[in-house]
Amino acid sequence: MPASLTWSADVVAAVRGRTGRWVEITRLLHRAGTHAAVGSLLLNVVLGILPGTFVVATSVLLGEVPGPAEARSGLPAKAFTTLFVVVGAFALQHFLAPFQTVVAEAVARRVDEHCIERLFEVTLRRAPFQILENPFHIDLIADARAAFARAMPTPGEAAAALPLLLARYSQLATAVVLVGYVLSPLAAVVAAATSLAIRFGVRGTLGRYAVLWESLTRHRRRTSYMRELATGLQAAKEIRMLNLMPWLSARFRKETMAELQPLWEGSRRLQFWPFIALAAVGFLGGSTILGLLASQTSQGRVSLLELGIGIQAVLITMRFGVAFPECDMPTQFGMNSFHALKRLEKVSSRAAHQTSALDAPAPAPQNLIAFEKVSFSYQQGAPAVLDGLDLEIPAGKCTAIVGLNGAGKTTLVKLLARLYEPTQGRILVDGVDLGDCAPGAWQRRIAVIFQDYLRYGLSAGENIGLGNPNLLDDNAAVLAAAESAGASGIVRSLPEGLRTPLSRNYPGGRDLSGGQWQRIALARALLAVRGGATVLVLDEPTAQLDVRSEVQFFDEFLATSGAQGITSVIISHRFSTVRHADRIVVLEYGRVLEQGTHESLMEADGRYAELFRLQAQRFHDEHEREETGATP
Repeated sequence: MPASLTWSADVVAAVRGRTGRWVEITRLLHRAGTHAAVGSLLLNVVLGILPGTFVVATSVLLGEVPGPAEARSGLPAKAFTTLFVVVGAFALQHFLAPFQTVVAEAVARRVDEHCIERLFEVTLRRAPFQILENPFHIDLIADARAAFARAMPTPGEAAAALPLLLARYSQLATAVVLVGYVLSPLAAVVAAATSLAIRFGVRGTLGRYAVLWESLTRHRRRTSYMRELATGLQAAKEIRMLNLMPWLSARFRKETMAELQPLWEGSRRLQFWPFIALAAVGFLGGSTILGLLASQTSQGRVSLLELGIGIQAVLITMRFGVAFPECDMPTQFGMNSFHALKRLEKVSSRAAHQTSALDAPAPAPQNLIAFEKVSFSYQQGAPAVLDGLDLEIPAGKCTAIVGLNGAGKTTLVKLLARLYEPTQGRILVDGVDLGDCAPGAWQRRIAVIFQDYLRYGLSAGENIGLGNPNLLDDNAAVLAAAESAGASGIVRSLPEGLRTPLSRNYPGGRDLSGGQWQRIALARALLAVRGGATVLVLDEPTAQLDVRSEVQFFDEFLATSGAQGITSVIISHRFSTVRHADRIVVLEYGRVLEQGTHESLMEADGRYAELFRLQAQRFHDEHEREETGATP
């Protein structure tokens, strides 16, 4: 393809790209509300016209002063009128300028609120977990939320900058009209073309720099992680004990430079020669107009009044060919988060579970939850974690699922909770395929405590109450759930009871041991049951409890859940603690290997019996060592 055609195609593509960006920003501006958007636009148009008004009025006033000054007489009435316009334009501009900032902030906040709600919707509700855990999509999420962490301009700031940019262009338009009035329409065209050419070049360079910036998302994510690691409390103990600070400092510098060096090199490449070229364009255009103005003045074609107006108008057009910090950075980079959000929404909309049945209700289990030939892989082409799994979970009974690490127990929980969808097969509730039901509706029927349960830096009451937000302020229900989980003593030991923050980062706050936190998490799940959940899933619920506390918990839990008719699923790698479950399922290599009661499985003398004896012998040996004080 000829070079000229390639250049033309690039120009057309650039124009289309910029036009699309401005259309997007305009649509976002509408999200601030009609009154706020229109008010901001009108305010900035007025602020853009006022400088030109001041220039004209000042020049007219200066043109009227010499006569009265020579005659040593007062100003004529017309001069007073002009003076009033000068003072009025000056005062009005300074009066309205603070409102420009206030209105821009209000617009930005409203638009950002809209974008944050969309981000919450896609990350917390719509996007399946396989999307949220994909490295490419994690980069999208990082970019989508970076603006709202104030790491870069926000979409709201981009929308708010559009009226500010309109003020700049209104000022340019006024100045160009004045140049045409003083000199000629051709001079006005030259002034406008020069300003817009420089302006187009400046924004083009900024746009290419933005592309480079976007390509370094993964480097920024690594740098951010190292920064959080070095300045947060999570790793502070290990960093001090292992003397990791020299390594951490060196690694942080390495990751930071891996991000900055390409930016520096790209900035030099993108800005040096374009700066030379644009400076030349500005010099030629400005010199031409000023030369024309000087020539016509020397020939008597331009009066002193017109000369004053012309010089100031030309200077305004020349100053237009620069970067506007209040407009350019927000409009160029503020949309990055919005574009990442849109791509994330597009990916989520194509997800397998987004079907036409999103609003279909989910059944409450009355008889049976069944896994039929269920297979699942976390990534396409990866080994199957579950492979043709067939499993029945009777309603109103306690089913324990045991197995060694890597057997697929936690994955089974994630599928049951509909955080993931089966790669093959289906999950039925009383014959109804869960894939045909709304995920959110089913998730409200199920209470789950995962292995990596959250420790909220909130009060004890909120840590338990979030199991069902409708019961958050019902202290009686919260305390009853704590009692059922064996956490009532923990709550009573806190200085302010349920109001005590469970974090030492707050005044009066307390931290808990691992076992205490686990009981708080269990109370949260049991409150969800009190709020209407009929299926309770506990994934390694007692991993941080000692053996005696674990046995006591399961005995109490089985008695409580049995009396309430709760369908419960307990995942554990400790075989001895689930021996009283109504049904025990042994999972291995993603399939059900054995199932039955403890007695029937022991009689079968299979895998369950083998592992049960091994664990029992280990606990027996440990108990003997504790009794005798011997060391292993």
